[in-house]
Amino acid sequence: MLGTRGLWPCAADMPLASAETRVRPPLEQIFGPHGWLARHHPKYEYRLSQLEMAESVEAALEHGRHLIAEAGTGTGKTLAYLVPILRSGRRVVVSTGTKNLQEQIFFKDIPFLRKLFPDLRAVLMKGRQNYLCRQKLYDIERQPVLKGLEEVELYAAIRKWERRTETGDRAELHSLPDTSELWPQIDARSETCTGQKCQQFDRCFITWMHQRAAQSDLIIVNHHLFFADLALKRTGVAGLLPDYAAVVFDEAHEIEDVATEYFGIQVSNYRVEELARDTEATLRLKDLRVPEIVAAVGDLRRRAEQLFELFPGSEGRFNFEHRDRFVETHRGACSAFENALVRLETELLKVKDRPEELNNLARRAAEQRAAFETVLESHDRNYVYWWERRGRGVFLEASPIDVSALLREYLFAKVNTVILTSATLAVGGSFAFLKSRLGVDQPQEKIYASHFNFGEQALLYTPLHLPDPREPSFAMRAAQEVVELLKVTRGRAFVLFTSHAQMREVYEHVRQKVRFPLLLQGTAPPTALLERFRRSRNPVLFATSSFWQGVDVQGQQLSAVIIDRLPFAVPTDPVVAARIQRINEHGGNAFTEYQIPEAVIALKQGFGRLIRSETDHGVLAILDHRLIRKPYGRLFLESLPGYRRTTRIEDVREFMQRW
Repeated sequence: MLGTRGLWPCAADMPLASAETRVRPPLEQIFGPHGWLARHHPKYEYRLSQLEMAESVEAALEHGRHLIAEAGTGTGKTLAYLVPILRSGRRVVVSTGTKNLQEQIFFKDIPFLRKLFPDLRAVLMKGRQNYLCRQKLYDIERQPVLKGLEEVELYAAIRKWERRTETGDRAELHSLPDTSELWPQIDARSETCTGQKCQQFDRCFITWMHQRAAQSDLIIVNHHLFFADLALKRTGVAGLLPDYAAVVFDEAHEIEDVATEYFGIQVSNYRVEELARDTEATLRLKDLRVPEIVAAVGDLRRRAEQLFELFPGSEGRFNFEHRDRFVETHRGACSAFENALVRLETELLKVKDRPEELNNLARRAAEQRAAFETVLESHDRNYVYWWERRGRGVFLEASPIDVSALLREYLFAKVNTVILTSATLAVGGSFAFLKSRLGVDQPQEKIYASHFNFGEQALLYTPLHLPDPREPSFAMRAAQEVVELLKVTRGRAFVLFTSHAQMREVYEHVRQKVRFPLLLQGTAPPTALLERFRRSRNPVLFATSSFWQGVDVQGQQLSAVIIDRLPFAVPTDPVVAARIQRINEHGGNAFTEYQIPEAVIALKQGFGRLIRSETDHGVLAILDHRLIRKPYGRLFLESLPGYRRTTRIEDVREFMQRW
């Protein structure tokens, strides 16, 4: 408990409760038609669902219960959980799916709520790679490692900024490009951190961030940081976050995938190269001349290249079920790689009076060797073993097949109140799928409907004349349909796909037939593409999964969302295949219990890009007639808002003309 500070509203026009009676004014005095928000929020609209959600969050906090709350678009769910949190007097973590939402809460919602809770103390925590390491910055100053005039000028700007910044967050450096090669040399990644042995520990931005967190009511993180913390605590290592009484997961539909990543094990050629580069940089910065270490780094690079070249060159994710055969066939390459890691660790630890940085590097070499052994030799049936080639990277992975037991033990059993919220959690009006995947037992459950009039604002169009999406002719026919739809909507559309190959094929057909500005995912960073979309006239964006969620374009600039097919996960993906097999082996039906619910939530996310305000309107098109013709299509339709539906493009024309 943090005491009574922040327990009740303190604005002059709000009735105060006495600390002795601990009676708070009802939430209606904040969220009601004539409440505090009505008088102070510039875009206030009374929403009964927002008030009801706030009351449910407050009850969950008071009674130490878990809560699942699906809040439709426009509900105002962020304030609906923030206000009860701040009235509770407990330290609460809010974890978001995106950095954008994280920053919106901290830089927009929190300053507004300080009018109501003047003593509110909040902290924004990001991954360590977002923060500057002062010691690295000072070390580089003494070494000739900067490349070219541009990097020298950038270093000077960062050095000047370092003297005045209070957070060390790279987001403050608007001139720092995402592709900067300088930043990774001076960021505060844990792999290169020497902790309390660092000369700058008391002035360290990470130290300051942890101190602020320990003094805060509200800690705002993203899912990746939260599960990195949980994975550390699971192994008995001190975590990144201070103790907290409750956690809110906003965009909670993402947490199974994030938890799978952080409870897994990975080895990659990128991580090996990073270890080699960091070792060389440390020797240079500390002015250490140790030829044995230099030779060990060279040997590690050669052995790693020989090992990772053994994996085929085609991109994708592949099952690594025949690991025993791989080890038997390539025993020499595997042993040589492990020995190279042992050699580097040994040479680093041989250095007398060595700086702490060398101990860190030795630890990392040992950890990579242990991870490699686990991925190749473990036979834990709770894990699936697979590998991926992505660009120049090769990744060897061991991922938990089912994270529900881990989450039940390390999250839901240890934290008094966990609140799961998103606009897309229910399937057919039920949370059964979410509860089984995440391991949450007997929570409170509630669906809060959006106040948008979806029946008037959106039309759902499903053409029946196209072939099945699994047929070879589908891409060409779908492209023709996209062209017709874009003529009706005058561009202003997201065309979303479940695969990159299909996206590129349809794009090539469409770009020859229309004159609208066409944007293609992969030709620029996502943020740049989105900004270009907002500024262009009648634009069309072709994209895949990263644009299915967390993207907000309001108004007529986005008047159509076109989706090529029902977004079933690829059944041959190693993790998906292992989950399907596990469910079927235990007597279940993986298609109805796992694949369909996953696809329903993904489709809800994709369609959720269109109607973002009461004045938005437009067409939702899915070019997959299985939505109508297959019995399971009913579950998709029951899970979507109450859109008007049609199978005729004439109705689409009439709808768009009316608006």
